[in-house]
Amino acid sequence: MTQVTAIEGDITAQTTDAVVNAANSSLLGGGGVDGAIHRRGGPAILAATKELRATHLPDGLPAGEAVATTAGDLPARWVIHTVGPVWAKSHDRSAVLASCYRRSLEVARELGARSIAFPAISAGVYGWPMDDAARIAVGTVREEIAAGRTGGIDEVRFVLFSPDAHAAFAAQLGTGGTEA
Repeated sequence: MTQVTAIEGDITAQTTDAVVNAANSSLLGGGGVDGAIHRRGGPAILAATKELRATHLPDGLPAGEAVATTAGDLPARWVIHTVGPVWAKSHDRSAVLASCYRRSLEVARELGARSIAFPAISAGVYGWPMDDAARIAVGTVREEIAAGRTGGIDEVRFVLFSPDAHAAFAAQLGTGGTEA
């Protein structure tokens, strides 16, 4: 059974097999989670993303897709980069946000990861309202577990940087932050 938790903390300090990066399409670093992962992970991550851009992804990574690289100096084995959609009141991009979680889980499963840590994708500078981001994230992970598409992944951890973000995800889990 896959355990799902929400904790308040620093995603770059997580000892999991895979850490998800809320990347931008260039894959070359940026602000927020992306910048923190690149800074703490060191030059190996940037070298790996540059190689991806030079070979398989010359136009960058499309929103809703995911790709893995080394985790460099992070305590994880891999970084799974995914590009969330920018929130827009006039256009529903919920399916793209759900795809970020779905595709990241798929990549983690293909790598043989047993644990994965997610940030609140798109809920920072991309402007997605935190409560809705939490609803989509937790709902998508639950759907993937229920459908048996997380085979081998024992733990899904949402790592939230602020008390408000943690509260939103814990509320969606409905158990104060943990469910089995």
